[in-house]
Amino acid sequence: MAPRNVSSAPARKMSPGQWVACGMTGLLIAASLTVYAGYRDALSIATEEIDTDAWGDRPAQVEGIHNILLLGGDNESEGKRPDVLVIVNINVDNGTATMVNLPRDLIVDIPQCDPVGEFPGWPGGLQQINHAATYGGLDCLGNTVETTTDIHLDHMVMVDFAGFENIVDTIGGVELCISKPLDDPKAHLSLDPGTQTLNGEEALALARSRQSTEHKNDMGRIKSQQRLIGAILRKVTSGETLSSPTTLYDFLGSVTDSMVTDDGFTVDKMAELAIAMREVDLSRINMVMVPVVNSQTHQYKVDPKQPAADELFAAVASGDVLPEEESGDKGEDEESAEPAVEPGDVSVRVLNGTGRTGLADTFQGLLENQGFTVAGVGNPGPRNPEQSTIYHGPGQEAAAQTLAAALDTVRTEEVPDFGDELELVMAADWNGLAGDGSAPAGGGGEGALAELGATSAAEDTVSCE
Repeated sequence: MAPRNVSSAPARKMSPGQWVACGMTGLLIAASLTVYAGYRDALSIATEEIDTDAWGDRPAQVEGIHNILLLGGDNESEGKRPDVLVIVNINVDNGTATMVNLPRDLIVDIPQCDPVGEFPGWPGGLQQINHAATYGGLDCLGNTVETTTDIHLDHMVMVDFAGFENIVDTIGGVELCISKPLDDPKAHLSLDPGTQTLNGEEALALARSRQSTEHKNDMGRIKSQQRLIGAILRKVTSGETLSSPTTLYDFLGSVTDSMVTDDGFTVDKMAELAIAMREVDLSRINMVMVPVVNSQTHQYKVDPKQPAADELFAAVASGDVLPEEESGDKGEDEESAEPAVEPGDVSVRVLNGTGRTGLADTFQGLLENQGFTVAGVGNPGPRNPEQSTIYHGPGQEAAAQTLAAALDTVRTEEVPDFGDELELVMAADWNGLAGDGSAPAGGGGEGALAELGATSAAEDTVSCE
């Protein structure tokens, strides 16, 4: 891909050993090691030719910002469609990284892709985003992601699932809290509850499993993938994992043997980027999923939730940080504006009265991505209102308001015999999550970003304590 401008900002002082670079996990770890001549020859990375000149008008590059499309999939599967799509946004000037997950079931307008080699091409039109790889390889997929997000992609990386498994085994496994028994025969996943060290096979099974998640869809699987990426980063940056030359070489082999990049992403460019990011702290690495709603054109698929999705993309493209990345002190007014009840303290049952099949199951994942606890889903009983309504018991007004603030156009109503659990009934007027475009002028969409449930790589989102 076309070469980038390198930021002219003064380099920061780098502390010894902090050579692990942001959310690219194995890729930038391997790239970092190329700084040392003894490891440079160990890298042998397959490439795929990308013709960005054929993409037409592309989004503008922003100095100091690097955007890499990270893909994960099974190279043995038919069509080689990636299951994992992540835009890794790296700001070398302020030392932050944001990883934006795009659900593979996201319906987008895939641009025309010409047939080339084994790829049949595509005339253009609405389709599931990862199908672009089947139509035209990395070239078509990269063009599709740029067109959808208006984010300039500097490079693309595809990592095979077998390589992910080897990476986890090479670093000695990753520690995660398993909050309940997980059993998904299709994904070959069986885990007991409690804090466990997962080996590569178990980690890969968790990353691929839908049925083990409460909502059994792609959004739940993305949450598992984000937790695993954070666990890998925490393990590698612990200072002990890659301390021996033997382990380093094994790790390099695990990463590079399973990787395909665009033909412009050279080892030297990887090393340059890794050097620039040596000072990144895990608390400055945030992971977020693009907000979505049920697709209007494809059953059981999702569309980008607007305007929140475009606000997120605009913030990423311009290098605006997520709220969790801001380091400035909050004023008293901002502190007092926080909700009286946090989403994690709100339990809700979601009932689908819209007549649209599967909507409650899909929305369960979206609510959980916001931090809410979903106690179950189903169809309405005696309460089947004409307007979407949150029912709550006495003393639960604040919890109901916290939930209502995350939704678009719902009313609240007290039910005397209700307990602590809320009941959300989705009616014919249902419009999903809130997304009113209330970002500050010129703020790059921070209003929408604050509601997206971004998580930090510094700590797991689930605790067994």
